[in-house]
Amino acid sequence: MATHLHLGDLPGNLDLGPVVAVDSETMGLRYRRDPLCVVQLSAGDGDAHVVRLNRPAYDCPNFKRLLTDPAVLKLFHYARFDVAMFQLYLGVETGPIYCTKIASKLARTYTDRHGLKDVVRELAGVELSKAQQSSDWGAAELSKEQLAYAASDVLYLHKVRGRLDEMLTREGRTDLARACFDFVSTRSALDLAGWEEMDIFSHS
Repeated sequence: MATHLHLGDLPGNLDLGPVVAVDSETMGLRYRRDPLCVVQLSAGDGDAHVVRLNRPAYDCPNFKRLLTDPAVLKLFHYARFDVAMFQLYLGVETGPIYCTKIASKLARTYTDRHGLKDVVRELAGVELSKAQQSSDWGAAELSKEQLAYAASDVLYLHKVRGRLDEMLTREGRTDLARACFDFVSTRSALDLAGWEEMDIFSHS
């Protein structure tokens, strides 16, 4: 297992395969107040690539190309936030998308625990540490602890997706999950447009 740190962008010759786990780190959870700082990716091979973005230019054409490549499935946990951040700061619409949080809510109806830590513990048998979750991701240098945390957020998503796909198929909810994944970009656009606290499909 190895973590590769890149500054500004991914190498142009890096081939991460047809399914890439993606996550991001920001200065907080407010879209326009808290900038995008770091992105991390894994091909599911035990390696993670962590990119400290060059704010405020966000000049990362290789990463943007990957996010928009129709031949590469982007695998997230809670895609809604990451996709909105990529829309806002990188100016791209990410797709196609698979979200393990959505899949978990559709498949694991026996629990209300759908956070990454709980899902990875049950479906991948790995205990994640969240000690660095609230740390300074805008720092000029990332610590070894930050890099390890960032890597752990993507290293196990392929295995989790495999287990969730089996459960979705068993419960007859695969098509429903795909429709939800396709809607993520629209949900993210609604968040950015001011409807982040409102369910426009609700009766009230």
